[in-house]
Amino acid sequence: MATNGLSSALTLYGARTLTLSQAAAQAGLSEAEFIDQLERRGIEVTESERAAALGREQPARAD
Repeated sequence: MATNGLSSALTLYGARTLTLSQAAAQAGLSEAEFIDQLERRGIEVTESERAAALGREQPARAD
């Protein structure tokens, strides 16, 4: 795994410059693996992206 690619992907996702999918691709990881890396570093993952990446349906929201 290229740590430089992972590092920049983490930074860009944290700044919300890249989506989870884009950042995971840049890092050369699956979305689930990238989420694990984000969580290890305390970088917040949006619930909508987590649900999409892990194949879970989001609960309906009454906004």
